[in-house]
Amino acid sequence: MQLLNFAKDKAKPVLNYNSIFTAYNKIIKTENATNFGFMYVEANGLVGRHRAPVPQLFIVIEGDGWVQGESDEKVKVQKDEAVLWEKGESHVCGSQNGLTAIVIQSAELQI
Repeated sequence: MQLLNFAKDKAKPVLNYNSIFTAYNKIIKTENATNFGFMYVEANGLVGRHRAPVPQLFIVIEGDGWVQGESDEKVKVQKDEAVLWEKGESHVCGSQNGLTAIVIQSAELQI
């Protein structure tokens, strides 16, 4: 048995895309290039605009925030809601109060 700790203080800062106050804690990576991870967006934090390298599922498990796809329209998201971005889709997300999300990324992701 292996005990694992995914606490926020174990997460690594997100330094790409001009992101601020954001950290990522990968859960697991499979042989088929599937990544599962925790995303911590602190109050007033954001993950800067970028294109999804593969389909990405962003599941909010705590807090609330906003997301944008190709348009500049901000869409509110909260606990128990998720967003799926397709490969190549430009997107950005952030939070005024902070949020925690599980992020699943895979070329084979199908909903």
